[in-house]
Amino acid sequence: MEGEGGLASTHQRGYQSPSKVFKQLLGAPGRLQIAFSVNLSKPHPVPCPRASARRRALSEDCPAGLSVRPRAVQCARVPAFSASRETAAMAFRCQRDSYAREFTTTVVSCRPAELQTEGSNGKKAVLSGFQVVLEDTLLFPEGGGQPDDHGTINDISVLRVTRRGAQADHFTQTALAPGTEVQVRVDWERRFDHMQQHSGQHLITAVADHLFGLKTTSWELGRLRSVIELDSPSVTAEQVAAIEQSVNEKIRDRLPVNVRELSLDDPEVEQVRGRGLPDDHAGPVRVVTIESVDSNMCCGTHVSNLSDLQVIKILGTEKGKKNKTNLAFLAGNRVLKWMERSHGTEKALTTLLKCGAEDHVEAVKKLQNSTKLLQKNNLNLLRDLAVHIAHSLRNSPDWGGVVTLHRKEGDSEFMNIIANEIGSEETLLFLTVGDEKGAGLFLLAGPAEAVETLGPRVAEVLEGKGAGKKGRFQGKATKMSRRAEVQALLQDYISTQSAEE
Repeated sequence: MEGEGGLASTHQRGYQSPSKVFKQLLGAPGRLQIAFSVNLSKPHPVPCPRASARRRALSEDCPAGLSVRPRAVQCARVPAFSASRETAAMAFRCQRDSYAREFTTTVVSCRPAELQTEGSNGKKAVLSGFQVVLEDTLLFPEGGGQPDDHGTINDISVLRVTRRGAQADHFTQTALAPGTEVQVRVDWERRFDHMQQHSGQHLITAVADHLFGLKTTSWELGRLRSVIELDSPSVTAEQVAAIEQSVNEKIRDRLPVNVRELSLDDPEVEQVRGRGLPDDHAGPVRVVTIESVDSNMCCGTHVSNLSDLQVIKILGTEKGKKNKTNLAFLAGNRVLKWMERSHGTEKALTTLLKCGAEDHVEAVKKLQNSTKLLQKNNLNLLRDLAVHIAHSLRNSPDWGGVVTLHRKEGDSEFMNIIANEIGSEETLLFLTVGDEKGAGLFLLAGPAEAVETLGPRVAEVLEGKGAGKKGRFQGKATKMSRRAEVQALLQDYISTQSAEE
């Protein structure tokens, strides 16, 4: 999203581990004083700090830049990578070249860690593993509204990439020895999808602002669709259509997208879209520019030409929070997948409804009207049946004791009609509807004192919950197979009451 995207100033890129760690892990005796030569008047850029990929009402892409002061470090003998490589700290490889799919780098550190995950069932779990820091990374850490990349290090799956200061932590379940040269590969399908959605957001944001003065206040790159929050209580259908037409025209114009680094005192920084930089910012500013359209501070990965977006489809708008409007959109391959799903649904409906796609809506409306009529007729029949059953039960030989009835079809209204018709002040009436052995509904009616005593016990036997008043207790049950136990409970109560009298 729009953001400061300030880049930190550092000469070490996370190489500030204690010397004892290097000595232990590299196994080389002795100590070596490394002197770093850095021109502080021209600080080297590193990526902006970590921000959550999930929606957090961010009005900019990235939070403030981080300034790390260079200092001399005592450490054990270093492996193949040299001090000169450390001093030339740059933005992550994924930011310098968003199209790179694999590259070789070196492990800097590896420490035990835990990762909290959430399964498909919504339950949280904690995984044990390691946080691996690399000399450079091809995997984008979550930030600026953009989720993290997926990928591998030496074919070991990276489950999460997060930013910690000026470095990226890669969570793996296998340890990697510091000093080891490793091959990093990115999940290209996920990376390119994120590039399309993020660049698409920049384009929509710029066009919406230019055409209608609609300011973007936050955005979310979702799993299936992305959402831009606009600072307006409403956006008309005509405005949405105009924005969609304009962004797709610019895609067809194949406009270049460039990433540049500007010094803080460059006058052009003032012309770049964003909230501005924090007071403690140091180092260059990373700017993403869509030629002749927009310049925006940003830390994310982007396409190099709008033609790589292919197409943008705006799905519509929804009412947002605090008098704002949410605009949902798809870009690139997501549009193709959406069309494929929609076409599959259309073909299935054509088969089910036995009519062409142009008649689907009318056919469904007719089915809905028919269903409502059938439900109404069915309810009337159930009411008539309930009255008939009530009269039959009143003539039952068990009247005056315990009267039970179970039906597979029915609902709470059905059972209450029976209870109303019977008026069972002198009889315990136990009614149930639903699966004979599974879940269902129950109703206990009778003398108020008896129902108040027995109701909770009936719910307990049926492993359900309920409530009641004035001679009735009803609720939901999960074990209808235990109805016989309830009947025995009621019979025992009646027998005990009779003996006491």
